[in-house]
Amino acid sequence: MRSFYRTPEGDATRQGLAVALATSAYGISFGALSVASGLDVWQTCVLSLLMFTGGSQFAFVGVVAAGGLAAAPAAIASAALLGVRNAAYAMRMAPVVGGGAWRKAAATPFTIDESVAVALAHETPRARRAGFWVTGIAIWVGWNLSTLAGALLGDVRGDPRAYGLDAAAAAAFLALLWPRLRGRQPLAVAAGAAVVAAALTPWLLPGIPVIAAAGVAVAVGLFDPRRPPSTPVVTDEDGMP
Repeated sequence: MRSFYRTPEGDATRQGLAVALATSAYGISFGALSVASGLDVWQTCVLSLLMFTGGSQFAFVGVVAAGGLAAAPAAIASAALLGVRNAAYAMRMAPVVGGGAWRKAAATPFTIDESVAVALAHETPRARRAGFWVTGIAIWVGWNLSTLAGALLGDVRGDPRAYGLDAAAAAAFLALLWPRLRGRQPLAVAAGAAVVAAALTPWLLPGIPVIAAAGVAVAVGLFDPRRPPSTPVVTDEDGMP
């Protein structure tokens, strides 16, 4: 056992478990916030079981909390927009996961920010594979258990809004977003999106301003003045962008 933990695979396993332990704690907040938004305990647990992507889940319950069931379509659209990044992760992880279609399909639920980050932090294929699977599965188990705990806690203690948890959704989502705001372009996108969302919020249903704000990122991507039209695509050793 000691010899395993001294290998690159063992190092990836330790990192994956450590990340899973820290990340799973967010599930308690999500469970309580989901109950605050009007979902019951079982709906909250099913959401974590099937959606299993923290940013999208916080966005969903945040919009529902603001607009009730009438805002459900906008909440679904907002969550879907945030989940699009996982498709890009899947393309990057395909050579790491390896195997045939069944293995790649099995890896789909576990292709999240943390599992991708741990996998790509290592050099050898076996270490990357170990980091991906250990992190993804451990977070899935921990997140769902902590979601259940948070939902039960919020349900037992009464209306979580009395404790200010309705405002915690935005704070939790900002905590997830903040580490990614590095460089001028991400900050400009964030500022522009915030202005658009704030300007539209008094006039549109909850969730719609969030969708409209996503257009800022699309516009920046399409009309980035710093990118020459003929910039070649640089690939790594796996042939991926």
